Amino acid sequence: MRDLSRRDFLRKTTFAGLGLTTAGALSSFYTSGPRMRFGLVTYQWGRDWDLPTLLTHCEKTGLWGVELRTQHAHKVEINLSAAERAEVKSRFANSPVTCIGYGSNFEYHSADPAELQKNIEQTKAYLQLCKDIGATGIKVKPNNLPPAVPKEKTIAQIAASFNEVGKFARNIGQLVRVEVHGNLTQEIPNMKAIFEQVTEPNVRICWNCNPEDLLPPGLEANFNSVKKWFGDTVHVRELNTNEYPYQQLMNLFTGMKYNGWILLEARTEPKDRVLAMKEQLAVFKEMMVKAGGR
Repeated sequence: MRDLSRRDFLRKTTFAGLGLTTAGALSSFYTSGPRMRFGLVTYQWGRDWDLPTLLTHCEKTGLWGVELRTQHAHKVEINLSAAERAEVKSRFANSPVTCIGYGSNFEYHSADPAELQKNIEQTKAYLQLCKDIGATGIKVKPNNLPPAVPKEKTIAQIAASFNEVGKFARNIGQLVRVEVHGNLTQEIPNMKAIFEQVTEPNVRICWNCNPEDLLPPGLEANFNSVKKWFGDTVHVRELNTNEYPYQQLMNLFTGMKYNGWILLEARTEPKDRVLAMKEQLAVFKEMMVKAGGR
């Protein structure tokens, strides 16, 4: 992944693995076996790094992919001009680091039609930004099931919203990555109910390693109930904690021959974040060996 042709190949094979085509923009490739890669969500550890610093730190640590979080110091937002977007794209093109996408806070559960539409339109605007900077998609959230609204109604609304932004994304060669997140919506049965109404093939689940994943009937059963909708990103916290069964999770992803990114969405405050990134990569590699992955 240190050269552009390798990164471009991985990008295309990820889309092909999802069965996506977009008017000639995405080529047909295939892969065999798990090819998980380790990257960074700039949620905490990258929040105060401008883009050159972020790329430098990722290059030093071997985290070859980043999901750019909204409202962070790298300032990759829709107010960028065409020239500024081209500059961001060029920075990544001249780096071994892949711009995976954009981590937004857009959500679709509001009972207020104006608020819902605002989130949909903003999603589309940031999808265009993703395309312009050479990324492959945007991360969004369901985020709640309001108690004053029938659950089934909100689930249908969220799914319909995903279909709308998903169609827009498909037309410009992008993915919509739905983080398993939010009050009640991060419970796997509710996420499953949403995706049973999602018809756009490029709207995909981003597994998020929540405590709710472990609720009965347990991690493996919950994982299997939605794995057919997985995309190319997974969010994990620090892997060397006992708060979540990460080795079991890596075993499950390896078992399904998952092709995609395992993205570190760290929450701690280490004194040396660059060193901590290297340590997390080492833990990931050890887990992959134990899981039988490559």
